[in-house]
Amino acid sequence: MSHKDFTAQHRAIGRFAAWAAFLVGQAYAVAALLGFLSLESPQDAIGDPFLSVMALLIVVLAPFMIATMIAVHAYAPTQFKVYSLTALAFMILAAAITSSVNFAILVASSQVEAPAPPWLSMFLPYKWPAMAYSLDILAWDWFFALSMLLAAVVFGRGRLEKVVRILMIVSGVLSLAGLMGVPLAGTQALGIGILGYGVAAPVVFALLAILFGRTKPVLGEPDPTRGVSSGA
Repeated sequence: MSHKDFTAQHRAIGRFAAWAAFLVGQAYAVAALLGFLSLESPQDAIGDPFLSVMALLIVVLAPFMIATMIAVHAYAPTQFKVYSLTALAFMILAAAITSSVNFAILVASSQVEAPAPPWLSMFLPYKWPAMAYSLDILAWDWFFALSMLLAAVVFGRGRLEKVVRILMIVSGVLSLAGLMGVPLAGTQALGIGILGYGVAAPVVFALLAILFGRTKPVLGEPDPTRGVSSGA
């Protein structure tokens, strides 16, 4: 299968962004786990320092997700580019919303004045049905899920691509399933989405990095991942 738009620059940036997204995602998972373990009750909201670390990691993660999807769009065969472009648009929306929300959480968590400003309750505590939590659900359980499902159409020609496709579908479906918690008034059904974007998605990013590394860039483009050859 030809990837005529997949240049050496797409390959290099795609690999770097996908690996970075995987590593930042793993760091986020560790911070989230420590945050949950620090709770006295499962009904409590995660607080600082874990919440601030998690928010910072999401802000860092967002650009890598977009860059990875740009590489996916370049990798996509011509007949599937309408799906990859739509997936890229939805990923941009997801990244923009969640990075804005989590940056606001960083700012809000630094406000220690007494009494607390009225707007603080929109972001802290970070739990249902606070505005910040609701917007994050929109970002991850809706736009991110749609991005994964649409991007999955691009893959499927080869063993590794088929694995990527299956895991993208799993990530998207589980993320969408998290929306069931909205009509159920924020019950534990909201946590289903975490399996999609918090467990399956990082594996997808790692596999994309491997796939990009195995894909030969189009002819005539220098590969910045290789050293400059000697001689004239």
